Amino acid sequence: MLLTLSVRDFVVVQALDLDFGPGFTVLTGETGAGKSILIDALQLALGERADPGVIREGAQRAEAAAEFRIDARATNWLAAAELECEGDVVLLRRTVDTAGRSRAFINGSPVTLAQLRELGEALVDIHGQHAHQSLLRASAQLQLLDEHGRHQQSARTVDAAFSALRGARQARQEAEAASASETNEREGLFWTMQELTDLDPQVGEWERVSSEHKRLSHAAGLLEGVRSAIDTLAEAELAALPQIDAAGGRLRQLASFDARLQPVADILESARNEVDEAVRQLGHYLGHADLDEARLAKAETRMTAMHAAARKLRCAPEALAQLLAATQTRLQAITAAADLDGLRRTEALAAERFAQAARELSTARAQAAQNMGREVTRAMQDLSMAGGRFAVALAASEPSASGLERAEFQVAAHSGVALRPLAKVASGGELSRISLAISVIAATATPVATLIFDEVDAGIGGAVADTVGRRLKQLGQMRQVLCVTHLPQVAAHGDRHLLVAKQQGPDERPISSIAPLDRAGRVEELARMLGGQEITDITRKHARELLAG
Repeated sequence: MLLTLSVRDFVVVQALDLDFGPGFTVLTGETGAGKSILIDALQLALGERADPGVIREGAQRAEAAAEFRIDARATNWLAAAELECEGDVVLLRRTVDTAGRSRAFINGSPVTLAQLRELGEALVDIHGQHAHQSLLRASAQLQLLDEHGRHQQSARTVDAAFSALRGARQARQEAEAASASETNEREGLFWTMQELTDLDPQVGEWERVSSEHKRLSHAAGLLEGVRSAIDTLAEAELAALPQIDAAGGRLRQLASFDARLQPVADILESARNEVDEAVRQLGHYLGHADLDEARLAKAETRMTAMHAAARKLRCAPEALAQLLAATQTRLQAITAAADLDGLRRTEALAAERFAQAARELSTARAQAAQNMGREVTRAMQDLSMAGGRFAVALAASEPSASGLERAEFQVAAHSGVALRPLAKVASGGELSRISLAISVIAATATPVATLIFDEVDAGIGGAVADTVGRRLKQLGQMRQVLCVTHLPQVAAHGDRHLLVAKQQGPDERPISSIAPLDRAGRVEELARMLGGQEITDITRKHARELLAG
């Protein structure tokens, strides 16, 4: 269940912290106030794609954080991902900066967007305001059927099996197309392979070796300079330290005759100690410096070998690794022509695996199609489509990544009318109601604890809107339901009501704010939704009647 949502500098939202509870929560506000933007911010925290365009004007980055109370399924996912979780609460956070860089966190630990999205799918199920438009696409209809039957994993297995089959078929076809004219090319490839196999260049190796050589070359200069300094100060024939010792000893003798020379002798003694300390520290540096002449020699040898190979093969040293990989790939493709039987066996095995996975998915889809048709038909009766029917027809299709069939949603809007394809018979209002019925049914079937409906009630009104509100309230008794709506009949059924408003900020840029409404506030908001900007006693009376419902 969603507990809190914090948003910073997202579109027109400057700073927002919201607490949520169980049951049915409605969000309303004037058009353009930012109702759906809040859903977009939540989707950002759940791992949806984003770009710098979502950052509020004048800000450096946008941030969204959502805190959830999780069930055993999400807890097990966190454990499998080796992400810490104390208790039954998890925090998902996402940032996007003006350079387009995105960072994702779960309980403060950096994660990939794929991980954030995978956990988000187990926490929230969002039904968008344009869902009814996708109902007309065959691919979306098949996807909705799989979601209703909870066959997503089976569908992914079929997709992967078809991809493997397609790859095996392509390999076999390319091998069959190879000709004897490739003999000369094969010999050239073998020669290149022989030149490069012993050298074994790695991707990025030239850059690494060059960088290390440069560093070690500089290090050699340091070694030479330190050694030279030690020689000059202490070890050479005319080194400074012995010279100072000699001068100091002579002056100490002379000071016995003239005391004025004693301070000079003392200065030389001090200088001698300083030089001696310098020699000691240089020796320490020399003994502990990480300066490896053997590694420098090794780097020089490696660079020489790579230079020689690059000249012979007429390419840049940094391209040797790519040349080796390309040579191996091409040689394998040519050599594969001699193993057509093996490629055909591989293709046959891939075809068998795909067929088995696709048949299992087809069986499951057939059962799900019956269940979905029955449940949507039942829901249509409550949405002013009495006597209407809904069915999912499955027709065989060419084998593809989607399986062995295509789905077609069929509808009869009234009793006594034959089922026909949805795209050909449904009006805009009917399409909206059917989409809503599918959304509510899909939400009932999902194990996800938080369900969000983003203006899915578009295109309906009156008694139908009241029925929708009642259905969502009933759903809120089992799950946490959030609904962005523009219909007062739906909003009146909410257990709690949040009002979204847009206003001018201190910098004269528009910002959105959100606040919970008490009963008096709900009456005013419902009256506005009923009558527009001019609120009258009549619209307030109607609003109270809706709340008394």
